Amino acid sequence: MEDPLKLQNYYEFLQISPNAESDTIHRVYRFLAVRFHPDNPDTGDAEKFLLLKQAYDVLSDPARRCAYDVDCQKADPEEVPLSTTIDFMDSIEGEFNRRLAVLALLYFRRRSTPESPEVSLIEVESRMGFPRDYLEFTTWYLQKKGFITRADNSAFTLTAAGVDFVETQRVRIPILNKLLTNGSEIAPRDRRGSDRRSVLSPTPVVVTVERRVRGDRRRRSLD
Repeated sequence: MEDPLKLQNYYEFLQISPNAESDTIHRVYRFLAVRFHPDNPDTGDAEKFLLLKQAYDVLSDPARRCAYDVDCQKADPEEVPLSTTIDFMDSIEGEFNRRLAVLALLYFRRRSTPESPEVSLIEVESRMGFPRDYLEFTTWYLQKKGFITRADNSAFTLTAAGVDFVETQRVRIPILNKLLTNGSEIAPRDRRGSDRRSVLSPTPVVVTVERRVRGDRRRRSLD
């Protein structure tokens, strides 16, 4: 259950940047008002429509918006992005780490708020501290694997297949296990003794070589 005293993130709800201009706020409000209006037989949602009205009333008023931004800074101190403790830039290792981080973020949301498991693109970008342009390949891959879904508003949700992967692979992947154990903390990169092979990384090529040693045929694998 959501904490009633927790300050609602209107920017996240509207899927806009905290620096969005007034015309953007108005345009998004009109679009979502049609979607959430209780009279809409397909997507109407009275609760979300009320929240939308509250968000617009605050963000469309310069004075109220300024006060709201100050309250947000006090109530929700800025979290340290995951990119400060994990390598997202390496061509192969970094891409694999990005996939794990996205899955961990969505897993936490799915477990903590199953009635609203979506995580916006803005939140993913902010939490990882990584530009969205570089997340397109990551999220595309995870969608194709069936681990996540992406809504029309770019919000991501972890699927049952994604849950299975996270829960079964955490013991094999140290970084994933650390994410799930400590939440936002990730241990320094240490590749010694870690088995990182999984469906998220390329399959190594295995070459079988036959040799005769003292009349016995032995096999070994090279990877």
